[in-house]
Amino acid sequence: MMILHHAWQSSASRRVRLCLEEKGVAYEGHVVDLTKLEQHSPEYLKINPNGVIPTLIHDGRPLHESGTICEYLDELIPDPPLRPDDAYERAKMRNWIRHIDSLIGNLVIFNWRHQLQKVAQKWSDEELAEVIRKIPSPERKEAWMRVARRPYTEEERDEARAKLIGLLDRMEAAMDPDGWLVGDAYSIADIAAVPFIKRIDEEIAPDQMTEAKHPRVAAWWTAIQARPAYGRAGIGSFIEASSD
Repeated sequence: MMILHHAWQSSASRRVRLCLEEKGVAYEGHVVDLTKLEQHSPEYLKINPNGVIPTLIHDGRPLHESGTICEYLDELIPDPPLRPDDAYERAKMRNWIRHIDSLIGNLVIFNWRHQLQKVAQKWSDEELAEVIRKIPSPERKEAWMRVARRPYTEEERDEARAKLIGLLDRMEAAMDPDGWLVGDAYSIADIAAVPFIKRIDEEIAPDQMTEAKHPRVAAWWTAIQARPAYGRAGIGSFIEASSD
């Protein structure tokens, strides 16, 4: 049995759940409560010293990083395949994953202003200092400091929005006639993009998700949401979940 430590709203967790559902793999899900900082607890840091989610445990061995986990699952369970047969196309797939990952900071600007910001802004200076002390990553330390004391400005959101729209432009140009990012089949490259497009469509720039602006991406998004695995992966509304 595989065990997945994840959070429902986490972009990286959504990728891995999508991959698991595409493979039809039974797994035991353990939800990590980010608002309670369970990802920084001593128990969790034992399986993931980076203090981030998700973590997949298989045969007692932990594995981190969503792209790595997805490739591991595809090697372990080759059917249905989620990587191209051609070596060059597989390299293109990995480049897509890296490019999308490089934009995560822009997504954080929108994502963290919801539930996590509401929690962080209530902390005293002493509580915030204790939280920061436990975070392994310098980038995450800065993100928590920002949401707690220096929320991202509208100008920063506009800049981040422009970069995420740039992802749509790049995807639109890359889509082949078959409608996928790499080659002629759905792959981990498409899975990597899903959480970003979900947020763009829901809040960040829904006006760009139209046939008039990005017709190939719009068709791709319709096809993605029609996949049975998408429905099973629990990729619901980010905003509604944040308001619970």
